[in-house]
Amino acid sequence: MAEQHFDLIVIGGGPGGYVAAIRAAQLGMKVACVDRRPALGGTCLNVGCIPSKALLHTSERFAEAASGHLAGLGIKAASVKLDLKTMMANKDAVVAGLTGGIDLLFAKNKVTRLTGEAHIPAAGSVEVAEGRKKTTYSAERILIATGSAPASLPGVQIDEKTIVSSTGALALKKVPEKLAVIGAGYIGLELGTVWARLGAEVQVIEYLDRILPGMDGEVAEKFQAILEKQGLSFQLATAVQSASHKGKGVELELAAAAGGKTEKLSFDVALVAVGRKPHTEGLGLEGLGVALSERGQIEVDEDFETSVPGIFAIGDVIAGPMLAHKAEEDGVAAVEIMAGKAGHVDYDLVPGIVYTAPEVAQLGKTEEQLKQAGTEYKKGVFPFMANSRARATGQAEGFVKLLAHKDTDQLLGAHIIGPEAGTLIHEIVAVMAFGGSAEDVARSCHGHPTLSEAVKEAALAVDRRAIHS
Repeated sequence: MAEQHFDLIVIGGGPGGYVAAIRAAQLGMKVACVDRRPALGGTCLNVGCIPSKALLHTSERFAEAASGHLAGLGIKAASVKLDLKTMMANKDAVVAGLTGGIDLLFAKNKVTRLTGEAHIPAAGSVEVAEGRKKTTYSAERILIATGSAPASLPGVQIDEKTIVSSTGALALKKVPEKLAVIGAGYIGLELGTVWARLGAEVQVIEYLDRILPGMDGEVAEKFQAILEKQGLSFQLATAVQSASHKGKGVELELAAAAGGKTEKLSFDVALVAVGRKPHTEGLGLEGLGVALSERGQIEVDEDFETSVPGIFAIGDVIAGPMLAHKAEEDGVAAVEIMAGKAGHVDYDLVPGIVYTAPEVAQLGKTEEQLKQAGTEYKKGVFPFMANSRARATGQAEGFVKLLAHKDTDQLLGAHIIGPEAGTLIHEIVAVMAFGGSAEDVARSCHGHPTLSEAVKEAALAVDRRAIHS
């Protein structure tokens, strides 16, 4: 017997789930949101996006102070020491403030908060287990937004002590002398740079022959060169065969990706950052007959509805980039469609951002993709070295690259490596959302001196008329 009925029960309190719950409540639905964690925000706020950005920021400040760079600016500091305990406490305080803020938003929007493990015994019913207590709720619709979990490799068992996922890498008690980062994607490079700045010797091991798979090749090549100057080393086209505990550390067995002789290397800690997998265990999807893809993702239609009527899914558990902002857009679109509105997500306009120093951001097509598709294009590139604001702040590495159709000038892609790349990319998101051209950006007045002038100059460069390069 159901104890309480809702119009919508959202399973998962991460960026997709909590945003969907709030938007549904705004649309007049009676909403409950279930999450197994005592703090809302999912992986992103608790052990992902937010704590990593806090550590990226503080580690950058530490490295800047310790490098002696400030002395050249007329700022003389005494000896700089790392207080890792306080740095971690600051990270935790940021997380606590933001997760608590979601509770306030739920109260404001009258969203019922349920804590526990969710199971779906049948369409229209959700069982929530908190310890030994189990409570069943009924709902017109159920929205699955349970996110993803770190993936690993055969022969590599994560223990969150010496063989860690991103979760463990955000909570190390001391700086490892030698850190292996398995995987040269967003997560591995972000956390690798954090610990490198704090004093670790970081070696990145990647199966492919390049870093940042899927990003523009020119950007990836430049970025690797920058990271090598920052002290990271790279072992590409290399497979990790196994990881085993050795003393207080870990020993990795490596081999060329193409096969051949193996080698063994020892590290204090190994970070496994080879991607993420949909987190759907325990929901009871198999018993319900919910269709899954070969990759374990929940299959949905254009309305985000699964093969079982009344059960919907969004975010990391369905196809598409596993990004918090994509999940948010999914959540809003899904509940607006439920309410009879025109919810929509343009997946071609989901930016990808690496929050390192410098940042890397991309949108739309890469040069490699355009060439493969046979699309004729033109490109404009502008270096931050020629941007006055970047020079004034001492952050002049990198460039802006815009790709436009050869005949129509419509923007097809944008790729930025440099200061505030994750912010600058959104000008191009807005322009591309309206089918805009490089000329539209080039003819727009940009304030001076700003980093965004580099975007304008790259747009001018598409037709070889950049002013400052």
